[in-house]
Amino acid sequence: ELAVSLKHQSLSHLAAEAGTDPIEAAGWAVDIRRHYINAETTERLCEYADSAALEAARDALFSGQVVNPSEHRPALHWALRTQASGHDAEQVFRSVQQALSMADQIRRDRDIKSVVHIGIGGSDFGPRLLADAFSDQQDPGLQLRFCANVDPLDLNLALAGLDPRTTLIIGISKSFGTEETLYNLRRARAWLEASLGPQQTPHHMLLVTANRQRAENWLNGADIATLDLPESVGGRYSIWSAASVAIMLAFGPDLFKAFLNGAAEMDQHVRTAPLRTNLAMRLALLDVWNTSLMGFGARAVLAYSRRLRMLPTYLQQLEMESNGKSVRPDGTRLDTDTTPLLWGGEGSIGQHSYHQWLHQGTQIVPAEFILAPGARSDAEGVEALSAHALAQAEVLANGRSLAQIRAEEPDLPAEIAAQKVHPGGRPSTFIYTSALTPQRLGALLALYEHRTYFAGKLWGINSFDQWGVEQGKTMAGQIRSALQGKAVSADPVTRDLISRLGRSD
Repeated sequence: ELAVSLKHQSLSHLAAEAGTDPIEAAGWAVDIRRHYINAETTERLCEYADSAALEAARDALFSGQVVNPSEHRPALHWALRTQASGHDAEQVFRSVQQALSMADQIRRDRDIKSVVHIGIGGSDFGPRLLADAFSDQQDPGLQLRFCANVDPLDLNLALAGLDPRTTLIIGISKSFGTEETLYNLRRARAWLEASLGPQQTPHHMLLVTANRQRAENWLNGADIATLDLPESVGGRYSIWSAASVAIMLAFGPDLFKAFLNGAAEMDQHVRTAPLRTNLAMRLALLDVWNTSLMGFGARAVLAYSRRLRMLPTYLQQLEMESNGKSVRPDGTRLDTDTTPLLWGGEGSIGQHSYHQWLHQGTQIVPAEFILAPGARSDAEGVEALSAHALAQAEVLANGRSLAQIRAEEPDLPAEIAAQKVHPGGRPSTFIYTSALTPQRLGALLALYEHRTYFAGKLWGINSFDQWGVEQGKTMAGQIRSALQGKAVSADPVTRDLISRLGRSD
């Protein structure tokens, strides 16, 4: 009932009634006043968080308790960015320190001019985001390329023009069973061997995995260096780990250490701040409110920062793979909507495409504005970026009425005036920082990680498994056999498509 009644109120009225300042932590500030919430809503949501034992869930995470019940594991990604007590946490921290040390040694002792990072999903999105965000700070003497897709063209482009004698191939696979990654690694290994021979090839490869046995089987006796990716660190949380060794190589240790320090700073806020001023908890409660109670099935992340243009892609995996579920750990079905569709892009570029739909479309999608200038040396550019972000958020919230249009443009034909109406009532969150540094990016990503975990707890789901990903992989293996002419069990549509795909042009 409260959600229904608030939906009919103006966002400007609710914002004025809220009268609260943005919540700040680790160099970021978050303003949530432009949502269909008021003091009563906030109080009820906080009571719900208390009943769901959200603070106890936080303590369980940071004390290394089992928070992934389906695999009976803790989630220790936070231990990669801070030295913590406990055997498992110490091992996790040591694994990233070993990666930093190896990267530094390679930078000093090896004539490596090109690094090709091969991985997919969580083994690709994070390092690729970091590389793109700070591309202007990369070592000018080293090329960094990425390959993720099983489409042969992806690796062809990644290797094009490179000299095998000065190239390092890095393969990232937690399970060391990911089909796309192993396919690309086999091809990259063959590319090296064709020029260097089998004896020198191992010196130009580096593997990062949690499954050393599978890796050793794949190596077939070759002495290729390996780094550890701990079992207690999920793939989509592995940006802080040895999975980012290519970043350590291409940008040097200082940038990556600053990135880790920023995350640790946000961790400290999340683990110590009370519920009402805890950024991650408040955003998680807002996610539950908007999705499960207000009925908004999507959220747009609008990054007003060139450095963050890949953030929506990164967050899609983090949030939708973690919380895109409809069954609780005990096997019972949920009776409410969980994590929304997350999409978005780079501001102000998106203003010239999908913002039209956001403003005047028939569906309401809450927007998340992230204002993070890359540098403050150009005051005019920073002012323009800020003005666009602020203007978009205000118009989404308050709209433009027919009366305003009539007053401003009295000679407009009625049909044109009607088309210029902006209904408003589109909620948004405004997240901002003064300048985006590696440290601030680390803090931002850690905030989203904790927000995702807390939202999962509020919905009653396990954020650390991904059964929905597995069946498609299994089915792909069966269909691949069918494409090779073997009989398999498949539905009639699939069998027909297999037949058509098998025909020559």
